Amino acid sequence: QVQLVESGGGLVQPGGSLRLSCAASGFTFSRYSMRWYRQAPGKERELVAGITSAGDNTNYADSMKGRFTISRDNAKNTVYLQMNSLKPEDTAIYYCNVVWWSRVYWGQGTQVTVSS
Repeated sequence: QVQLVESGGGLVQPGGSLRLSCAASGFTFSRYSMRWYRQAPGKERELVAGITSAGDNTNYADSMKGRFTISRDNAKNTVYLQMNSLKPEDTAIYYCNVVWWSRVYWGQGTQVTVSS
């Protein structure tokens, strides 16, 4: 059974940093690309960043480039999202995602709130 468990969210001041983690189980983690999405109140879920199975290629939404870094540790079955220079508009629930056997799996999400 595929499980994705996000952690690391919280309240941070503008300009601050957070590191999110997503622990995966139930599938061969090292064989699959992983993605982070986010959903702000009243808005659609949007792609934040993606990383290939070996971690050798990454992609980012334009508004996150240069501020966010996605990485993974295949030995720990975990994908990370390092978020720097956070802005109030980054406030959202952050989800990790995997497509396994053509089915999309989501974690429960972790809340990130950027506010002074």
